[in-house]
Amino acid sequence: MGSWYHASKFAIEGLSDSLRNEVRQFGIDVIVIEPGGIKSEMKDLGAVDLMRVSGNTVYKELASGLAKVYGEMEKSDSDPLVIAKLIRTGIEARNPKTRYIGGKMAKPMLFMRKLLSDKLFDKMLMRSMK
Repeated sequence: MGSWYHASKFAIEGLSDSLRNEVRQFGIDVIVIEPGGIKSEMKDLGAVDLMRVSGNTVYKELASGLAKVYGEMEKSDSDPLVIAKLIRTGIEARNPKTRYIGGKMAKPMLFMRKLLSDKLFDKMLMRSMK
């Protein structure tokens, strides 16, 4: 339902990891910001578009579940200032971390991603969309 979106995130992470190694020799640091749920218009607009495009297709059940999750997430997502502060922290650090994580559910999700097998992680995600 959002493979294009997630693919772009993976691409940026891969680009950042490669670039970090290429420019380190010049004293340039490249960091990755890994945001969780952040309040924005994206989820509302995404849910409407998701149902417009997929709501009457074989993806109807999955689209409906995801639209519902979007609505629930928006109520408790983090303020965008959380991410702005992470960026500032990374910029101002003398010895910056490679990754900065923040926002609603970012740390628990990344922890579960490392802890669980791919199949178990997928099951956990799909269960949340029912």
